[in-house]
Amino acid sequence: MVASAAFEEIVETFEFLEDWEDRYRHVIELGRAMDPLEDAFKVPATKVDGCASQVWLMPEIEGQGAGAVYRFRGDSDAMIVRGLIAVLRALYDGRTVAEVLATDAGAQMARLGLDEHLSSQRSNGLRAMVERIRSQAACVAEGV
Repeated sequence: MVASAAFEEIVETFEFLEDWEDRYRHVIELGRAMDPLEDAFKVPATKVDGCASQVWLMPEIEGQGAGAVYRFRGDSDAMIVRGLIAVLRALYDGRTVAEVLATDAGAQMARLGLDEHLSSQRSNGLRAMVERIRSQAACVAEGV
């Protein structure tokens, strides 16, 4: 599965930035640029379990079945996690649910070197966010 243009732009920026601290700051800036999720959507149903910090992902799906377009908004109380949400949005937002399910998030994130520099807690949280996104997409693809 080919990554979105928005994700490819992040990959290119990461290739330009030489050290991890600059990349880390860039991820935080991506999170800062994202609109915050309204408090009304920060509820147990949108909260992602398995994250060290508070994380909410709010799906906004257009259509039905495998061709439905997957969009989501998200937020976190930790700036780096908010940035990771922005990276995931670049990877998944606006794709069909079939494309979401076909995307190897681990391989795509490995292109950024995130797996080498995130703490185990942050890595677990990132996996939990990806699992939530895939689960939501699977439910739409199956018509649930």
